[in-house]
Amino acid sequence: MKVIICGAGRVGYGIAERLSTEDNDVSVIDTSPPLIHAIRESLDVRGYVGHGAHPEVLAQAGADQADMIIAVTLYDEINMVACQVAHSLFNVPTKIARIRAQSYLASHYSDLFSRENMPIDVIISPEIEVGQMVLRRIALPGANDAVRFSDDSITMVAIECLEDCPVVNTPLEQLSDLFPDLTATVVGVWRDNNLIVPHSSDQLITGDLAFVICDRNHVRRTLGLFGHEEPEATRIVISGGGNIGFFVAKTIEERQPRTKVKIIEYDRERAVSIADDLSRTVVLNGSSLDQQILVEADIQDADLMVALTNDDQVNILSSVMAKRLGCKANLALINSPAFLDFTKTLGIDASVNPRAVTISRILQHVRRGRILAVHSIQQGAAEVIEAEALETSPIVGTELRDLDLPHGIRLGALYRDGTVMRPDGDSKIKTGDRVVLLAKTDSVRHVEQLFRVSLEFF
Repeated sequence: MKVIICGAGRVGYGIAERLSTEDNDVSVIDTSPPLIHAIRESLDVRGYVGHGAHPEVLAQAGADQADMIIAVTLYDEINMVACQVAHSLFNVPTKIARIRAQSYLASHYSDLFSRENMPIDVIISPEIEVGQMVLRRIALPGANDAVRFSDDSITMVAIECLEDCPVVNTPLEQLSDLFPDLTATVVGVWRDNNLIVPHSSDQLITGDLAFVICDRNHVRRTLGLFGHEEPEATRIVISGGGNIGFFVAKTIEERQPRTKVKIIEYDRERAVSIADDLSRTVVLNGSSLDQQILVEADIQDADLMVALTNDDQVNILSSVMAKRLGCKANLALINSPAFLDFTKTLGIDASVNPRAVTISRILQHVRRGRILAVHSIQQGAAEVIEAEALETSPIVGTELRDLDLPHGIRLGALYRDGTVMRPDGDSKIKTGDRVVLLAKTDSVRHVEQLFRVSLEFF
C-alpha cells in the first residue's frame, strides 16, 4: 500500500513507524526540515519538506499513485484542504483527516464532509477519542486500559497482578475450569518489558499486566477475580478545562448525576466560558500545581484526580501532589512516550496516551481485510483486533484446535447474533462472526490475510 502522511509530529511519526515496518510505501510531508530529516534518518520512508495541502508537494510525494492520504498536521484547515486536493486532483481513494475544532463536527453541519462537499472518508477527533477513553477508565477502577468492541458487547481490559492477586500461579486452563460461566480469556501478558502470548498451561505471576478479553457484563467480576474491587469514583477533580476536560465533565454530568466534579482551569477566560456551559460542575480558576487551589478543590476528600492539561509535566506533578494531599487515586494524560516508562515509580496509578489512541483509530482504516476495529497496546507491541469472518476466510468452519494459527495470535471472544462466546478447542467460526483477538505486531499481517476476501495468500 502506498500511503502519504501529512505531518511529521508525534502522531505522524508513529503512523509512519508502524506502516514502514509492515513493508508499506510511505511518504511523509512536513514544513519542518528538522522533523523531515529526523524521520528520514530513523525510518524507511521518504520525506518531503513542504506544505501538505500544496498540489506540487503532493505530486512530488506520489499522490497520483497513492492508496491513502493521512492528514495529521497541527492545523485542521490544512488537513481538510490536503484531503480535498488529494481527491480533486489525484483521485486518492481513501482520505483520513485529524480535526480538533469541535465546531466542524457539530451535528447540524454533518453534511460538510460528504463526498459532494469536502470528501474526507474518516474524521479523527482526538479530543473525543481521548475523552471517551478517559471516561471508560473512570468507569472501571482497577483497569489499566479498557476498550470496547462488537457493538460495545465485548471489552478488553488490562489488569495488573498485584501481590494479593488471587489468580497468580494458577494455570490459565484451570481458571477456565473453575469459572466455566465467566466469558473471559487472557490473551496477552506484559512481563519484564516483553509481551507474551500465553498458552493454556501458562501461569500469571505477581507484577504481570494481563490483557483480558471478556463479555462486557463480566468485566467487574473479572476485575474482582484479579483482586481489583476498587469502588467507582464519585468525587472527581479534573485538572485542565480544555476540550478533553470539558468533554469529560459534561458527559459525567449527563450520565452520572450523583458524581461530584470540580475542574481547575488556569486560563480565566476559559474557566468562565466552561463554567457557563456546565450546570453542576464547580470550576476553579488557578493552577493545579498550587497546593492552595488543590485544597480549595477538596482534593483531600476526592476519590480521583484526572489531569488533562496540555503539559505532561503539569499532569504528572499535579497527580503526584494530589495523592500526597490525600486523593485516593489519579489518572494522567501523558503525550511523551519518554514519561510512560516510569509513571508507576512516580506514583501515577494510570495514564492515557493521546498519540496511541489516535494511531489506533487510524490503523483501523489502514488494515486490509475485514478489520472492524484496532487498539494498539504497550507502545505498539501488539494490537487487539476485531475482524469479521467471511465465507472465504480460511478460519471458517474448522475446529479451532485444528487450525494452524500463526505464532503470536490468541483469540479472545466470538460475537455471533448478539451473543458473546468464549472460544475453545471445539469452537468453529461461522461466516459473519466477529472475532476479537490479540496479535503481536509481527503477526498482524497474518490476521489481515485470515480475514481477506480472497484466498490468494494461501
